[in-house]
Amino acid sequence: MRLGTDDAWLDLTRTGGDTWRVSADWCSLLTADFTVDLSDAEVADFAGQMLSRLDEASNAGFSAVVTPGRNNPLSLKAEPVGDGFSFFVRLTPNGDDTVCHLQMELNPIAAPDLREMFDALRAALVT
Repeated sequence: MRLGTDDAWLDLTRTGGDTWRVSADWCSLLTADFTVDLSDAEVADFAGQMLSRLDEASNAGFSAVVTPGRNNPLSLKAEPVGDGFSFFVRLTPNGDDTVCHLQMELNPIAAPDLREMFDALRAALVT
């Protein structure tokens, strides 16, 4: 799953088993690229959270995290902009948000495109 444009993006890729790669780039000035241990169920739940909040949101912002615990490698905060949402991304490669994290903003993405991306991610993981 990839959110963003050529200038600023976030990528969540399964690399095998319970291993995922989180990569992000903001104008080649801020970058992150790290491996995290996530179960398919955690990622499918994250996609489900995003889908349900997109359906409920209308003109309200929302947030979702990829794992339920405090040591979370990825959280997204969505703010409504036009017919879509702009995202504030918080990445914590070491799982400790007081030690090492990257925060960046992604330009607005149309709500139908977001639904399509998160629906595809969830469908690929739910058997």
